[in-house]
Amino acid sequence: MFSYLFYPLLATVFIELGILKALGVNSKKILFSSIFINTFTNISLNVYLFCVNDGIIDIIVGEFLVFIIEAICYFALTPKMSLALWYSFICNVGSFLIGLLVQLIFIYI
Repeated sequence: MFSYLFYPLLATVFIELGILKALGVNSKKILFSSIFINTFTNISLNVYLFCVNDGIIDIIVGEFLVFIIEAICYFALTPKMSLALWYSFICNVGSFLIGLLVQLIFIYI
């Protein structure tokens, strides 16, 4: 179970930190907080997906909840809700697509 939680968390943290930096975020408060935000949401999502059927609906619902939770957390750190939604959306879409790509690569290797 440890590797089921640790490796996706580690990948998500690095991917989303990279995305935030690429978006021009230099605030140490936001970057450091994103590590804690992602730790909570990623572990919660993976435990949820481990406990349910892990079907497409479960993934969509889980990812949507993560998006909302992270947007709320970013809003506590940024002056605009639109910016918080943007950070959450781009980071989550980016990490989801990169994770999907990595899984596809490992399937065919």
